[in-house]
Amino acid sequence: MNPSEFQIRGVITALVTPFDDQGRVDEHALQRLVEYQIRAGVHGLNPCGTTGEHALLTLEERMRVAEVVVRTARRRVPVFVQTGAASTEMTIALTRHAQEIGADAATVVTPFYYHPGDDGMIEHYVRVAHSVPGLPVFLYNIPQMTGNNLSPALVAAIVERCPNVVGMKDSSGNLQQVIDSLPLRGGRFNIAMGSDGLVLSALAAGAPASVSGNANVFPELFVELFQSFWRGDLPAAQSAQARIQHVRRILKDGGDLSLFKAILARRGLPVGGVRAPLLNAPRELVDGCIRELNSVGLEVKAIS
Repeated sequence: MNPSEFQIRGVITALVTPFDDQGRVDEHALQRLVEYQIRAGVHGLNPCGTTGEHALLTLEERMRVAEVVVRTARRRVPVFVQTGAASTEMTIALTRHAQEIGADAATVVTPFYYHPGDDGMIEHYVRVAHSVPGLPVFLYNIPQMTGNNLSPALVAAIVERCPNVVGMKDSSGNLQQVIDSLPLRGGRFNIAMGSDGLVLSALAAGAPASVSGNANVFPELFVELFQSFWRGDLPAAQSAQARIQHVRRILKDGGDLSLFKAILARRGLPVGGVRAPLLNAPRELVDGCIRELNSVGLEVKAIS
């Protein structure tokens, strides 16, 4: 397929990365997580992102996680491998690897820690995109974590020079930025809302998709939101968004990734803990979250 024809639709889960008792990537748990997400009806998978603790993984681990997800998904849903890193060279290596293993697309977070300025950001993305001309590339904007924001003007400048930059995951929380970028590529620019509190608003504005960390734990809520919106049932979509708001509040909206992992374990999908320097939530905090989820009708029980 010509990358320019690539289109996305629906909820894409930003997968957690499972670890075993020794802190190594747990490939079997990752396979089970992929199968669970696909059974739940999600429309895509996004490994090695913020929720996947990419900055705490080695280069080899990131490649292996991507390989396991692509192999397990077996083309049943598209896989968007997050390949962004602090350096351009490492980003190119990871993006080329994603293409080699058969990923459907790459999402590329902005460089982080350093501030290359607009010209440096443009050159970074041009080099990455040009290194994989046949692969659809998505920008990934999360300035609260990286310190570098992809403004609509900057996005437009990158898209103008990169035919295979076909979309963006925007987790800035700035809906206006999303709206301003929607007309790019003749209105075919694929924007995935990365802020779970704004999914329905983004859909109403014309965005076709979302990438969600909370969907690890409650994928059914996001699937219901999209299906309701697509069939024109706005009250049902609003109800699903309201329940997602409860999940966001109770599980700290990904601010403590160990809560996602702890609740997944309680649902019968053990994925281990988080990697240092992150800390695992104490049992009493997890128990309190479960009580709160149950109190708002989001029963936490083993998945059948």
